[in-house]
Amino acid sequence: MRAPRSRTTAALLSAAVAAPVLFAAAAPAGAQDAPRPAKHHSGQAEKAQKLAKKLVKKSTGKSAHRHLEKFQQIADANGGNRAAGTKGYDASAKYVHDRLKKAGYKVSYQNFTFYESKTLREGASVLSPEARKLNAVAFDFSKSTPEGGIQAAVAAARVDDTPGCEADDYTSDTFTGKIALVKRGACTFAEKEAAAAKAGAVGLVLYNHSGDQPVKGNLEVPENAHIPAVGITKAEGEKLAEQVGKGEVKVSVDVATKAVPHKTRNVIAETRGGRADRVVGLGAHLDSVHEGPGINDNGSGSAGLIEVAEKLAKETKGGKKLTNKVRFAWWSAEELGLLGSDHYVKSLSAQQKKNIKLYLNFDMIGSPNGAELVYDGDNSDNTGEGPGPKGSAQIEGLINGFLDKKKVPHWGTDFDGRSDYGAFIANGIPAGGTFTGAEGLKTEEQAAKAGGKAGQPYDPNYHAAGDTLKNIDRKIFATNIDVIAHAVGTYAHDLSSLKG
Repeated sequence: MRAPRSRTTAALLSAAVAAPVLFAAAAPAGAQDAPRPAKHHSGQAEKAQKLAKKLVKKSTGKSAHRHLEKFQQIADANGGNRAAGTKGYDASAKYVHDRLKKAGYKVSYQNFTFYESKTLREGASVLSPEARKLNAVAFDFSKSTPEGGIQAAVAAARVDDTPGCEADDYTSDTFTGKIALVKRGACTFAEKEAAAAKAGAVGLVLYNHSGDQPVKGNLEVPENAHIPAVGITKAEGEKLAEQVGKGEVKVSVDVATKAVPHKTRNVIAETRGGRADRVVGLGAHLDSVHEGPGINDNGSGSAGLIEVAEKLAKETKGGKKLTNKVRFAWWSAEELGLLGSDHYVKSLSAQQKKNIKLYLNFDMIGSPNGAELVYDGDNSDNTGEGPGPKGSAQIEGLINGFLDKKKVPHWGTDFDGRSDYGAFIANGIPAGGTFTGAEGLKTEEQAAKAGGKAGQPYDPNYHAAGDTLKNIDRKIFATNIDVIAHAVGTYAHDLSSLKG
């Protein structure tokens, strides 16, 4: 799972290097994929229940654990990680590709290029009325200053509920030729930088809204860079703002960044049978962060999909007996900004998007202090973002119903934009899935009902070297594989519950 926007390593999705084979299959084409009249609902429901029950029985955490073992071996042999653009990731993608091909799926790589921002210089200082150095961090993909930096007077943007986000937070004649001082919050770093540049500012100093660390801004793509930009701490920003209110303040900003290209690839596998205008999509990101092997984040979701996909193929002769087409995806560069899934969805035609009837996401399903969290499709928890597209509430209901029958305590979790469902939701595709927690803290209620330590992170090894095979909760991992199996078995034959 990617970090919140402010802490994500910056990267850019670029043009595809090679067109994915399976996109053509997303639209009805070929005799075997031609739409045909649906059978009576009761018959489809019976087939769905039968397949779901069989897949839950056959798909096990013990069997899936061997894939985690393989991901750990790959990381150990490749510098301790499986990050996008590295040999460790490429080996992971090959492993998935080869297993799914052997199982009988139509499998393809979707190649693309992303860019990583490298900081070459970063710094800022107050020149007057009193000289002092600022603890400044360059924005990822910031526009570079000339060597030695730029010097200019400071103009402070209005601080309100959306500080520095809108044009009326700036006055053009006030900001022209000056360095804008802006508070963090409410909109993206790129939106703040663009607004400041449009107002005539020649640079941006963004200060934090909390904590004691400088802001690590991220423009996300090189094309978003208009002016040099750095982040500073809350205390430094408030002091600067106070000084600006009393008179002229001059600062120097010195920054240089470089966009470094890397190639990577998604792995897409779909069943040979099933209606191509009724696609059941599932995905998990395959890449880790550079800091560790990423066995929970997200070897766990990746392994769960491999396990269920292989059992589905075995039980349905490669998927030839299915009513609906099932498509599994292993995304690259999720940790760099959901790049693989975003690229995939952008590459689809309008009809191909319409053909995908739902998308299920599984990102971190073996957290060592985890809780069973189900994406809140109907927004019944009323926290964060609103509900998912029509059908998302029904996906949540299907998963909750299954967990209730297994007597597994579970809670809702918000579609907060931190995983690969984002691009699907943005295109009106119903979404859902499960998550067992990242750096968030386990509640007293969750600990009382499900065990574990309250007040401690769901995964204390999140984005760290400790995210290894030793730190997987095998019980919750197995539970979530059952969830995947039940959902795949149900939707592979029967989509009627999406309209319930």
